[in-house]
Amino acid sequence: MEGQDEVSAREQHFHSQVRESTICFLLFAILYIVSYFIITRYKRKSDEQEDEDAVVNRISLFLSTFTLAVSAGAVLLLPFSIISNEILLAFPQNYYIQWLNGSLIHGLWNLASLFSNLCLFVLMPFAFFFLESEGFAGLKKGIRARVLETLVMLLLLALLILGMVWVASALIDSDAASMESLYDLWEFYLPYLYSCISLMGCLLLLLCTPVGLSRMFTVMGQLLVKPAILEDLDEQIYMITLEEEALQRRLHGLSSSVEYNIMELEQELENVKTLKTKLERRKKASAWERNLVYPAVMVLLLIETSISVLLVACNILCLLVDETAMPKGTRGPGIGSASLSTFGFVGAALEIILIFYLMVSSVVGFYSLRFFGDFTPKKDDTTMTKIIGNCVSILVLSSALPVMSRTLGITRFDLLGDFGRFNWLGNFYIVLSYNLLFAIVTTLCLVRKFTSAVREELFKALGLHKLHLSNTSRDSETSKPSANGHQKAL
Repeated sequence: MEGQDEVSAREQHFHSQVRESTICFLLFAILYIVSYFIITRYKRKSDEQEDEDAVVNRISLFLSTFTLAVSAGAVLLLPFSIISNEILLAFPQNYYIQWLNGSLIHGLWNLASLFSNLCLFVLMPFAFFFLESEGFAGLKKGIRARVLETLVMLLLLALLILGMVWVASALIDSDAASMESLYDLWEFYLPYLYSCISLMGCLLLLLCTPVGLSRMFTVMGQLLVKPAILEDLDEQIYMITLEEEALQRRLHGLSSSVEYNIMELEQELENVKTLKTKLERRKKASAWERNLVYPAVMVLLLIETSISVLLVACNILCLLVDETAMPKGTRGPGIGSASLSTFGFVGAALEIILIFYLMVSSVVGFYSLRFFGDFTPKKDDTTMTKIIGNCVSILVLSSALPVMSRTLGITRFDLLGDFGRFNWLGNFYIVLSYNLLFAIVTTLCLVRKFTSAVREELFKALGLHKLHLSNTSRDSETSKPSANGHQKAL
């Protein structure tokens, strides 16, 4: 009987492993397909010739797609875990959700950590060096020569990074035990290096997310149709049509030798056409879309941002009075044992919405910063080098998202796998400073956003607008015709 029970336990373990592997593969296949369509939408269209560069571009495309799929998985990791915990709590004995268990959740976290390290330290550097390689001098040109050069560059890069980590860790902690652990590559080097990368990602999120939270109002204002209050859209369309015709006449009247003026006029004509399209869209929009959707979305964004700041403020108070509020504190109940939200399923749904909102805001803020403005991808006109840079940036942001969400107290779900082993998560001063900076910077960005009109009027009243003390015009549609259609050129 004991032998039969042991065989039965082995069979159950084997079937559970196969089931979990199948589920992980299906989820990743879906993410990979979606990522492939996203990248091909922005990738620059190249020739269909089967030459050497085409093969290299195709390999780099597959590696970038894999990285973007891993990034999407890292973003969905925490929401999927939260909703799985609530489902298991609500239906503990349901036969159809037996596949959803703690082993699957832990496996997904471990795979996300493993693939994030693989993409960040191996695949993306390989794709970049492979794309830029030409082969060593004296060797026969071809794929093998480029692969050899890429592998040599990866080896030199690995030696450089490991040397820097060895020196940094020796300077920080130079006792005997730490010096002995320095020679352990798998147990010390890689976790320590990924911990540093995670800290950098969280600092990048700290920079991008407050900017994105304030920038989201402008972005949604550009996507949605604003209410037409005290505006005559017919008159504006008529004026912009006259301006478009005037620019077309000027273009036809110029000689082909004046290239600079032609390019400038073509750009101005393109801006006028874009504005005309927006005005026509506003005119065709229904009253419900103009007067209800836009205010509702703006109020919803304001509510989500306010809740995020309030949760961070509450988390600061909890950090001051309760040690278990630390991200690297005591482990809570297992998955499916208890609800991690005070409001149950509703609170879990709110946490998931806020996590996605923070991720979208961080991406918007990332591309809004001047340092990364050139990284913004363009449809059908983005080089593979820029795609690799975007994939690495998104991977760093998405890998740090679960850590930031737990550090700020957006959710109480414990970080699983290697995500919860970062050394800096147990430092009270780092965690408290992170929460304080996020709350202060977000509040300042929102105050700056909503008081921009008042500051502009004050500058004009005091005669300081000529000094360009305010740069709020960046949020508006710069270098575009004004909304009323009146231009100096007309």
